[in-house]
Amino acid sequence: MKAYPMDLREKIVKAHIQEKISIRKVAIKFDVSKSLVQKLVKQQKLDGNLQPKQRGKPQSSHLRNAEVELRELVAENHDATIVELCELFAMKTGNWVSRSAMCRSLQKLGLNRKKKHCKVAKQQLQESKSLE
Repeated sequence: MKAYPMDLREKIVKAHIQEKISIRKVAIKFDVSKSLVQKLVKQQKLDGNLQPKQRGKPQSSHLRNAEVELRELVAENHDATIVELCELFAMKTGNWVSRSAMCRSLQKLGLNRKKKHCKVAKQQLQESKSLE
């Protein structure tokens, strides 16, 4: 549901505070809930404004400032899976992250999880054995 417009918020608070109308009567007059009127009056008294508060939970990740740690983990454990990297990160920093968060962070850093280098190394090893 969208936030109520600012002019309606101001009218509700003005009706209660300046015109000394009870909260119940204000709620009936503007066809809103009693709890909304209480919330707006409290917000005006505490914050001094009636701006709608930001919705949703702020997104933050333990991986946001852990670029150095991630690069070290991948360098030390180049053949580790995403799940193993999550476990290693948790042991190293004490913060658990999900597989999807780890995958997104690795992609942002440009750390490719495809193991092409392992295949190339295996092929070179097989070729050197076959030449012997």
